[in-house]
Amino acid sequence: MADVVDAATRSRMMSGIRAKDTQPEMTLRRGLHARGFRFRLHDKRLPGCPDLVFAGRHAVIFVHGCFWHGHRNCRRATVPKSNRAFWIAKIAANRARDSRKRRELRQKGLRVLTVWECKTWDADLLA
Repeated sequence: MADVVDAATRSRMMSGIRAKDTQPEMTLRRGLHARGFRFRLHDKRLPGCPDLVFAGRHAVIFVHGCFWHGHRNCRRATVPKSNRAFWIAKIAANRARDSRKRRELRQKGLRVLTVWECKTWDADLLA
């Protein structure tokens, strides 16, 4: 199935997708900060560059987009109808990398938590 938009439009759309400071990440950050938690952001010295780093607590948090990281049994994690083989391989590679980075962080003695995008829409997330 061909793409429904031209290449230039698709390129512009994809360039607008952020890796940092996404809506789900900002929601979680605001909630944790309001509850007195202090953290560092996107520490590139750590495997996988975790979104939130709680150094004193030896813990990190990743905020994953359901689509990009293949959240199982989530309605937001559908595979596009066009170029399915590409997207299946891309999401599988993302999941494998995520798993590898979590393992590396645990080997460094850090606790690792993944918060999924769909959970940040839940009003009770930080209640």
